[in-house]
Amino acid sequence: MVNGKKVFSNNKKKINFRRIKIFDTTLRDGEQSPGASMTIAQKVKVAKQLEKMGVDVIEAGFPVSSEKDFEAVKQIAKEIKTSEICALARCTKKDIDVAWDSIKEAKHPRIHVFLATSKIHLTDKLKISESEAIDKIRENVSYAKNFCENIEFSAEDATRSEFDFLRRALVVAVESGATTLNIPDSVGYAQPKEYGELIKKIANDKRFAGIDISVHCHDDLGVATANSICGIENGATQVECTVNGIGERAGNAALEEIVMGLKTRVDYYNADTGIDASEIIPTSEMVADSTNIFVQKNKSIVGANAFAHESGIHQHGMISNPKCYEVINANELGAKTKLVIGIHSGKHAIIEFMKINKIPVTEKSILSAMEFVKNSPKDNFIEEKIISMFKGEF
Repeated sequence: MVNGKKVFSNNKKKINFRRIKIFDTTLRDGEQSPGASMTIAQKVKVAKQLEKMGVDVIEAGFPVSSEKDFEAVKQIAKEIKTSEICALARCTKKDIDVAWDSIKEAKHPRIHVFLATSKIHLTDKLKISESEAIDKIRENVSYAKNFCENIEFSAEDATRSEFDFLRRALVVAVESGATTLNIPDSVGYAQPKEYGELIKKIANDKRFAGIDISVHCHDDLGVATANSICGIENGATQVECTVNGIGERAGNAALEEIVMGLKTRVDYYNADTGIDASEIIPTSEMVADSTNIFVQKNKSIVGANAFAHESGIHQHGMISNPKCYEVINANELGAKTKLVIGIHSGKHAIIEFMKINKIPVTEKSILSAMEFVKNSPKDNFIEEKIISMFKGEF
């Protein structure tokens, strides 16, 4: 580490990478997915796995929302030793009191205070004026600061807020003791370029020097990961995300996509995280099992088909050099590349399959296997049947 940055050697040339904090909100925003509720034991188990994976901040829950959530956050705070434990609170003293009570035994506590800054939220939901909102931020961020040093302030619906008022709210939050400013795209409305420009304006403001700028993006228009990456590219130092991208409505930016996007294109972004990539798939599977929200097969990074190939052209390329069609090293994730034998498979893949399964490779056996494959579309057991066929059992 040099001045807080990782230094790597690449052809004897040192490259400095920005270290991006991963703020995981699977246990809070992720659990708000309809039907995703976890037991206290499940939440503690997931929290331990997140810590093992290397998450910097675990948002353990919204303690004031229920006794169960309070107890879960409290238990997590007791057991996690390396990751920061964060509790969410509205901009009220009651919420902050309950949040602190839940995390006061944490080794590294953080209180996360939020208040909406968009006109639609202030007028129709909160029914307060802009000046009242500023007073609430000043009073309650200062109040939270009495409990711990690490205070995050979120301007809910920041991307639909008038910029001058948003900036005013952020300045007041910092003056009141906030150490992290979160700029959420709460309803997934922003587009990558405009979100990046918003983050750049804030990150370049000298009044926020030394403050972590965080991004928190939802996927309503399918650009949560793209927005998050653009935020990082434009100066954000923390990214808020969930395992498997679960969360309210269409979900949050997916942790695995952000982490592997930065890692794979570190040459472009000059940014990386502290996440152990080999723990991504086990974490994904644990979260899916705990929430009963399962990952679609074609999901990037963690989907069952993420490293599977059936096209003959692709399979030939993979046999020649995996980098032909995989930009991520599957082994780094603890995954395995799979050449799926199916109607689209070509001769090269079938020969490779036969060799792996110790089937004699002759011109006759190759033709028999290829003919069988081409006449067996949509057969989930085609590979087993090929093996049986050459054993005389089919």
